[in-house]
Amino acid sequence: MAAKASLKELLYSKVADAAPELVRPQEDGAVQCLACGNRCVIPDGDSGICRMRINRGGRLLVPHGYVAGLQVDPIEKKPFYHVYPGRDALSFGMLGCNLHCDFCQNWVSSQTLKDEEAGTLVRDMDAASLVRVALEKRVPTMVSTYNEPLITADWAVEVFQRAHERGILCGFVSNGNASPEVLEFIRPHVQLYKVDLKTFDEAKYRHLGCSLKNVLDTIERLRAMGFWIEVVTLVVPGFNDDDEQLNGIARFIAGVSPDIPWHVTAFHPDYRMTGGRRTSPVELDRAYYAGKEAGLHFVYAGNLPGSVGDREHTFCPSCGALLIRRLGFYIQENRMAGACCPDCCAEIPGVWESEAPKSSEGLAVPRPV
Repeated sequence: MAAKASLKELLYSKVADAAPELVRPQEDGAVQCLACGNRCVIPDGDSGICRMRINRGGRLLVPHGYVAGLQVDPIEKKPFYHVYPGRDALSFGMLGCNLHCDFCQNWVSSQTLKDEEAGTLVRDMDAASLVRVALEKRVPTMVSTYNEPLITADWAVEVFQRAHERGILCGFVSNGNASPEVLEFIRPHVQLYKVDLKTFDEAKYRHLGCSLKNVLDTIERLRAMGFWIEVVTLVVPGFNDDDEQLNGIARFIAGVSPDIPWHVTAFHPDYRMTGGRRTSPVELDRAYYAGKEAGLHFVYAGNLPGSVGDREHTFCPSCGALLIRRLGFYIQENRMAGACCPDCCAEIPGVWESEAPKSSEGLAVPRPV
């Protein structure tokens, strides 16, 4: 307990004032936090649901000046499949989350100060130093990930302002429980947004800690605001793998835009669901066909490299040509030079380079920084 108390004290010392756009003063010294869809009203001396945004004397103080995770990842690991295939991203994260998913695959970072077993070491780092690392590693993208980036959006924007000025593309890997205010706040500095759409059942989303409607509204809003979006559903046996939910998710995404890539990824037992079973290739295949039947142009099966046939590859929706061949995080073949299919000239939605990188630039293993 002493160690946990020390971690809490340490984290609560690494704070700065919230961005004015993300706080609204209330009566009696309380503040309303607008960084996520929970829109917590926080009394003086208390914290929001995330535990990381705290009210001290009517000031909303938020995480600042550290990283808990920092490494160079393949962009495919985020996963972004339609953004600079074969390139690297500098991934960084802090601690905490606004949800509490029993199947979280990154719970050590996300559930800090909520779960006594969670928490990890942090490393002091300012925004300029983070961007300097990205420039030294010659990565074209930076991504806020590992924890929920919405609750540390103030810090991410401080970093991304500098990164964007240096021509680096910036993104969030998020659960999508956002507020309209936070999306407006990050939009000038964030171009990429991955959303976890975890279930299509309101009651199950309430159990996780937010509203299904809010996540769906976020996806629609991201599309309208011009973010490049990719959506991920971790297919968890017994939780969200029934046909009604998979078909519902697929139809919703297709209704926003059939060009949004949908990643259906395999669950492995973790956190509070260690007694569950892994997702099988057959179950991913059902999710894949739900997406294709709904009219989605790009559906990808993930976390089972080499076991899902051609479900990892990108094909032209117009002529069927193979555009990108993948095996896990490896890019085995990339025919995308610019935004058009090399065979039929149809435009392929995404963020592409004018020349395809060499396949050797794809990584199989993340590299710590």
